[in-house]
Amino acid sequence: MRSKDSIREGKSSVSRFVDELDTTVFVAGFVLSLTAIVTFLTYPQLSVGAVLAVTDHIRYNYTWVYVVTMFLMLLFVLFLLFGKWRDITLGKPAEDPEFTLFEFFAMMFSAGIAAGIVFWGPAEAIFHYDTVPPLIDAESQMPAAATGAVQYTLFHWGIYYLIPYTIIGIPIAFLSYRHDAPLRISTLLVPFVGIDGLDNVWGKLLDIFAVLVTIGGITTTLGFIGSQLLSGVQYTTGITFGNTETILLISGLTVVFTLSAVLGIERGIRRLSLFNVILFSILGVLTFLVGPTNFIINLGVQATGGYLDDFFEMSLYTGMGEGNGWIGSWTVFYWAWVFSWAPFGGLFVARISRGRTVREVAAATIFGATAGTLPWFYTMGGTAIWLQRSGRANLLEEISAHGIAISGFPIFNALPLGPLLGGLFPVLITTFFLTSADSSTLALGMLTTGGKESPSSLNRIIWGTLTGILASLLIVGGGVPALRSLAILSGLPFVAIAMLAIVATSIEFRKVAPIFERSATDKESSRLEPYEESPKSHEESQRKD
Repeated sequence: MRSKDSIREGKSSVSRFVDELDTTVFVAGFVLSLTAIVTFLTYPQLSVGAVLAVTDHIRYNYTWVYVVTMFLMLLFVLFLLFGKWRDITLGKPAEDPEFTLFEFFAMMFSAGIAAGIVFWGPAEAIFHYDTVPPLIDAESQMPAAATGAVQYTLFHWGIYYLIPYTIIGIPIAFLSYRHDAPLRISTLLVPFVGIDGLDNVWGKLLDIFAVLVTIGGITTTLGFIGSQLLSGVQYTTGITFGNTETILLISGLTVVFTLSAVLGIERGIRRLSLFNVILFSILGVLTFLVGPTNFIINLGVQATGGYLDDFFEMSLYTGMGEGNGWIGSWTVFYWAWVFSWAPFGGLFVARISRGRTVREVAAATIFGATAGTLPWFYTMGGTAIWLQRSGRANLLEEISAHGIAISGFPIFNALPLGPLLGGLFPVLITTFFLTSADSSTLALGMLTTGGKESPSSLNRIIWGTLTGILASLLIVGGGVPALRSLAILSGLPFVAIAMLAIVATSIEFRKVAPIFERSATDKESSRLEPYEESPKSHEESQRKD
């Protein structure tokens, strides 16, 4: 009897997978991903070399594209935060939020940013302390270099980092929950083609485009976290992993962790995100208390002053005449990485933003993310530099010998409560790996099922398998440089999606609250609660007026 039930359940799962599939988008994404895997397996050195060569050309010649795009998106989100559209509800007017504010922020933080800061938090500042950023007037490993190192780390991980997610997430959430459009990237075309027109060739191409960009971003992130996890095990236990073991472990972990996505947002990602934020906070606070607390505070205050003072210059600096090497390796890499995550991150933000106002989402992006990341970088960056300066640990030598992925482990080992901190750190890495696998496969499932809020578990497992294999192949074939290059390469196409999202948002929101009021009727309507009618009924009312 049980076997028959199992057979029926298996058939039901397969049937659901087939029935909900957007065949064109899924097949295109699947085939291209499989082609990439076969190519990397057949020609590993040639494939990685080609990625590195193309990326070098982009980052040396098109730095301005990434820099200007990110700055324009910041200006637009600031306008959403403080302008006339700030009180528009992403849902029906007066609809209550689906999640509490803390749950909302925890999920946004865990899925969109935290995996990156766990990898780069202990590593970035010590690199800048040794190789000083171009706008910092200091010599390597001198006191002024310490301030500049933390300052640039704050710049990369502060206000800017979640901006692209918001640019994508707000219009999709509004169109989906106000006008019943599907949760997919092609929904950005609704102001131009209507909801019924989303299945045209342009809608399909945009969704395929988004799948490919998202795969690049997810692969990069899983590669970083996976390499950190394996390097940490090797560093602390001496156990080594060959190429085959690395591929099997990273791919297997991704698949196993993706299975937890079957629980869905309510039971899976939400609970994991809350756990991540709590553990992340505990580890950060303990490190701050047992580490060089006074040094961290002094360095953090001074670095914040430099961050605020040089913000616009850092934002628009392209390294012209200086070879663009440093900017290309750091700022362009970060902007491109978050660009490549934006289709996934934007969909995820849209999925959890129902009932929130534009102002709440924009504020969580700018202020919430900054408040969550800056203390971590103060603490990790300050502690790393203090250990290096005081001679208590030669982190630069350790990183040179074992790779950048191990940077957090020698920091914690050199502090009081080292065994406790060193034990919590790999747990945090693992849970963020799990959250990233969950949320990213959920987004890929949504993209390839025409916008289903809860795609089938089989769909998510397929994408978890593919992205896990790709991530492991990049770790084996090129390591961190290859992962950085993939991020830069896959992030470039997002520029076009971002501009489309800004235009779509402006078209839709001005129907709710016109910016330029030309008549008494317009002034009266602009003070009303955001409208409930569909775009068609709104147009009809305009004709009647």
